Amino acid sequence: MTQPFRSFVIFAEMRTGSNLLEATLNGVKRVTCFGEAFNPYMMGWPDKTELKGITMAERDADPHRLLAAIFDKPNHLPGFRYFHDHDPRVFDAIMEDRACAKIVLTRNPVDSYVSTALARATNQWKLNETETPIPAAARFDAEEFRQVTGEIEAFQLKVLHRLQVTGQAGFWLGYEDLRDAEVMTGLLHWLGRTDLERVEPANDQVPQNPRELAEKVENFDEMQAELARLDPFMLRKIPNFEPRKGPAVPSFLGAEAGKGLIFMPIKGGPSDSVVRWLRAMGEVSADFNQNSLRQWKRQHVGHRSFTVLRHPLLRAWAAFDSLLRGRNAELRQILRDIHRVALPPDAELAAMEDSRKAELFAAFLDFLRRNLNAQTTLPCYPGWASQSEVLAGFARFGAPDMVLRESDLPRDLSWLAASAGIRAPADLPDPEPFPDFLNEQELRGAAKKAYLRDYVAFGFGGQP
Repeated sequence: MTQPFRSFVIFAEMRTGSNLLEATLNGVKRVTCFGEAFNPYMMGWPDKTELKGITMAERDADPHRLLAAIFDKPNHLPGFRYFHDHDPRVFDAIMEDRACAKIVLTRNPVDSYVSTALARATNQWKLNETETPIPAAARFDAEEFRQVTGEIEAFQLKVLHRLQVTGQAGFWLGYEDLRDAEVMTGLLHWLGRTDLERVEPANDQVPQNPRELAEKVENFDEMQAELARLDPFMLRKIPNFEPRKGPAVPSFLGAEAGKGLIFMPIKGGPSDSVVRWLRAMGEVSADFNQNSLRQWKRQHVGHRSFTVLRHPLLRAWAAFDSLLRGRNAELRQILRDIHRVALPPDAELAAMEDSRKAELFAAFLDFLRRNLNAQTTLPCYPGWASQSEVLAGFARFGAPDMVLRESDLPRDLSWLAASAGIRAPADLPDPEPFPDFLNEQELRGAAKKAYLRDYVAFGFGGQP
């Protein structure tokens, strides 16, 4: 017998049919499913406080001990059921074990939610053919439904992503598959039990509530209205093909003023003005790495960290202006030759009139739209990356305490200084000037197309 897997895990959720699947697997010789082994409230099954000779307290102290005990079953195929809210400390070990088969069981989330609500109301979690279902109707709670389904969806995407990046394949099952003998046979063959000619689904459990949803939900019309508001196909989702950014810790600045301030600059923003403001109040440290920044934070109890957003149109102009004035002649030539930004020869850049700059800036904004959507061969440079992604990169080390906006800095910096114990903050330097033509409707529209994600995320208006 060829058996590619030595163990298995069933990724499932409440009321997806996992009890029935477990019963089917346990009906096969040399296959054992140990229930919800890592459920925080029980050991495998209700009212059990010990599993494989390990108590709940011992499992909670070291869950990997129980994992090893479950999988240590020679000439056997052991496994367990794992839900999104089970002990997260064993998740990585499960996913990294290529000898552990991953079975993913799903069900229509509305059916699961209503079934769970009914089971809680009646305390009837399993039903055999000799038992009578307790009649009940559940009340649909829209807020609870959104929260639960959001958590489950995030977990399923996490499982899928880990399978993809590790080059593994899962066996995907729907609730309706669990009573299909051919599918169950295929599952066992996939697990390596090709010696089995046919696997019959367990028959000691029957569907508990085979009724229409309208009969099982008290506020059915209200539920229908709520579900109609949802967007299961994400029709309003803004596509995001932008590469992920790192935390950029070496660009951070630490100011000694008051209890300490950490400035997390977004390249292309008003960093020069903010840095001059910080230096006017005392010593400023730079060139951090993650370890030295953690040490600085430990030494400055009560510090505050902050970043500053700039309107996308103004930030795009800063990137374009830097492109015109910088030493990046090769980049300018690539934009001319390939990316439809018809810049004049470098010797003529400084003498361009505003009307020509506005025309070229419009072409540059169109390039940014394509670049941020991964439609160009050029990388997405930090100076024009979306501020949404830059902030997401910061959060991979530590999110800022405060996200300020350039337009509100005169007001907000004084409040920031007070929160860090700075009694007499310096005056903010005058803002840098921008060309008047940036207010043209065409440029405002082109900037929104390029940075729609930032406009939506931060509520920017069309006019800077």
